[in-house]
Amino acid sequence: MPPVRLAEAARCGRYLSLLERQRIATLRRDGLGVRAIAEAVGRSPSTISRELRRNTRPHDVAYDGDLAHSRARERARRPRQGRLLADAELRAAVQAKLELEWSPEQIAGWLRQAHADRPQWHVCHETIYQALYHGGKGGLSRQLTKRLRTSRPLRKRRRRPTERSPRFVMPSRLIDHRPAIVESRERVGDWEGDLICGRRNASAIATLVDRRSRYVRLVAMPAQRTATAVDDALAAAVSSLPPAARCTLTWDQGSEMAAHRQVAALLTDGVFFAHPGKPWQRGTNENTNGLLRQYFPKGSDLSVHSPDDLRAVEERLNDRPRKCLGWRTPAEVFHTAVASS
Repeated sequence: MPPVRLAEAARCGRYLSLLERQRIATLRRDGLGVRAIAEAVGRSPSTISRELRRNTRPHDVAYDGDLAHSRARERARRPRQGRLLADAELRAAVQAKLELEWSPEQIAGWLRQAHADRPQWHVCHETIYQALYHGGKGGLSRQLTKRLRTSRPLRKRRRRPTERSPRFVMPSRLIDHRPAIVESRERVGDWEGDLICGRRNASAIATLVDRRSRYVRLVAMPAQRTATAVDDALAAAVSSLPPAARCTLTWDQGSEMAAHRQVAALLTDGVFFAHPGKPWQRGTNENTNGLLRQYFPKGSDLSVHSPDDLRAVEERLNDRPRKCLGWRTPAEVFHTAVASS
């Protein structure tokens, strides 16, 4: 099926519009040079030069804006077979990683490292997405979209996140007083934490992620999430970490951390709290919680997951290569840093 043609208003501004091409044609007929046209249209001289070269044929009397726009739109359709459709071996390799719930960007990075001698396999993540959602016959199975983080059968634009209102103001140290080294991500042991909640907030799992390595720990929360019970559960999890990996913990303004003395005592620099309604101050944890929702969907009962289930999900995330780590895994970065400290 031919691709859907975009309406003129929906096209990206990086491409010349019909009006711009008509202006170029008018200015060209008036005898202006490439640089003068570029200044009048507000584009780079190289853009104008390339446009005139591409869309003027030898038999054309002069550059025609309407005809040039039609030619450009036809070229933009790019009716050619995708890389994954043409190479069955590459398609099988990509599909195997999708089955392991790797993201297309992780797969693209892995292909460049694991198959450096096969440049024809060096595809970008968008190529994989296109093969998933628009591959058609011979492409990747649409069923594999369930293995993506969002599990969406169709692609859609991201919605602008709404700002959360604070639930509880903690009488403790704010993030402003956190050691400066935490911001630089130079060491392991600086953790960010939060709760992901199940249906009707009746169940929850605490998530801890190391800022430098993105190493994840999951903690099952008791049915009665009192501040004391949460403190006990987190203290047990933190105490199981290597001493060199216990520096700070940054949490949001949730009332579940009202009693955090046990946890603070286990950390070299203690516990800090982000400002109310500013989740980006714990961006690493917010991103990790988004990844975890693939395994713990919103509206589900989180109490059904055993400690073994949580460990299995930890391993999935910690053994995946990450772009921000130069395609190393969180486990590799974390354990290497702990061993060298």
